[in-house]
Parts: sequence; structure tokens; C-alpha cells
Amino acid sequence: MYEADALQISKKCVIKKGGFDMEVILLEDVKNVGKKGDVVKVNDGYGRNVLIKKKQALEATGKNLNDLKLKKANDDKIAAENLAEAKELGKKIEESEISVAIKVGEGGKSFGSVSSKEIAEEVKTQLGFDVDKKKIQLKDAIKTTGTHEVKIKLHPKVTTTLKVNVVGK
Repeated sequence: MYEADALQISKKCVIKKGGFDMEVILLEDVKNVGKKGDVVKVNDGYGRNVLIKKKQALEATGKNLNDLKLKKANDDKIAAENLAEAKELGKKIEESEISVAIKVGEGGKSFGSVSSKEIAEEVKTQLGFDVDKKKIQLKDAIKTTGTHEVKIKLHPKVTTTLKVNVVGK
């Protein structure tokens, strides 16, 4: 009977030694653990002494899990609004056209070119839309006169085309 109790105690010790897992909510990306917002199981000591102390995680209590759920719902709502705004702006840009003037010498040879920075400035002045020059996808600067189609990436899911009419002055 004494040996049976000892085995039982040793089994409990083994179970406890390997079973000190705790759930945490990650507040930022942690290498080899997970991404921000994930609920992951980690060893008790690692969770308390490293992740929580460095403010990289919160303990996954009922309140914290509910807060995470509400935050994710709010983030999803904001992302949907941003996508709708980008689609609306994309339709307006696609229907419009801008004109950009460059110097042209004898024989129709152009001096200089039209870059994404100049296109962004003209979109702001002519159309009234604020478009970042980094979102304008130009492989090379436009060096010829005429109408060119330029792609603008307004959102990761929304890409639109803008007609740019390059004229000589």
C-alpha cells in the first residue's frame, strides 16, 4: 500500500512537472511563439518570467480574452470601412484623367520625364485626392507624350488605373 501511494505521488509529480502550461495573449509578434493577437500555450516560467515581464503578452483570463475579442471585432470593422473608402476612391480615380506638361524640344523630343511624385501632385491639384507617391506603380518614368495608364494601389485589395495625358509645352 505504501508503494502504491509512492507511485501515485510520483505520477502526480511527473504530471505537474510537464503540465505547467499557461495560455497567454501575445501583444506583439514573438519569434517561434506566434503573432500579435494569438492565444498560445507556453510553459509557465517562460510566460511569467519572460513574456509578461517584457510586456509581450497578457495572461489569458476571461476579461483579457473578451477584450481581445472586442478589439478584433473593432479592427475588422475599421478594415472594412477602409476597404469601402478605397473602392469608392478607386472608382472616382478610374473615371477621371489628369494632364501633365513636360518640355518638348524640336522634333518632339522630350526633356525630362514624368515621375510618380509629379503624378501625385497633379492628382491632388486637378482632382483633389491625396494619393501617396509610393502607391503609384510606375516601372519607369514616362518620357513620351500621349495618354498613359498608370496603376495606383490604394489598398492591398484595391488597385485602380489612372489615365495620364502627357502634353508638351
